[in-house]
Amino acid sequence: MSAVYDCSKRDTRADGLAAAASAVRSSRLVVLPTDTVYGIGADAFDGGAVQSLLRAKNRGPDMPVGVLVGSWSTVDGLVLGTPPSARALIEAFWPGDLSIVLPHAPSLQWDLGQSRGTVMLRMPLHPVALELLRDVGPMAVSSANVSGQPPASTAQEAVDQLGDSVAVYLDGGSTGEAVPSSMVDLTGDDPVILREGAVSRAAIAEVLGVPAESLA
Repeated sequence: MSAVYDCSKRDTRADGLAAAASAVRSSRLVVLPTDTVYGIGADAFDGGAVQSLLRAKNRGPDMPVGVLVGSWSTVDGLVLGTPPSARALIEAFWPGDLSIVLPHAPSLQWDLGQSRGTVMLRMPLHPVALELLRDVGPMAVSSANVSGQPPASTAQEAVDQLGDSVAVYLDGGSTGEAVPSSMVDLTGDDPVILREGAVSRAAIAEVLGVPAESLA
């Protein structure tokens, strides 16, 4: 049976965060608010939990799951290296709605799907998400919806789609218009925008010091 916690109230927020942390450490799934849309998350290093996440979404491993972190410093332990372009984007847009794809550290034992040696990282600008991430560490997180359905902008929309496949729902209120994060691939010689979302192409280009048209 799932539990839903109202994170607008101090007591229930504390109870919800404790329950969510316990669920993550027990290989179960949680739904959490972010600054873009609600996410469904699991321990990034728990392959079985990540597989449960994919099943809940009715999604295959061909679409790998991204990872949310609670601090800038966490990134250095997860990737093969942090190039100056990544540091510039992190300083400009984190915490916030920009996802960065980098080669992951080969020593990491995780299975996020068919990621081909890469990982998509983001630090969300949401107090509930950050508090949970700083407690449990990096989480594999995808939008809290069944594949092919609209992303959830409220906890209730996530409940309606995911039901009892999720142990704990953290209700942080409406996220507003469901705008996804922008995604930048930094694994090649030149940066490439994989998805233009909440952060504009022009803003990304300005930080990187390149023409916007070169990011296509």
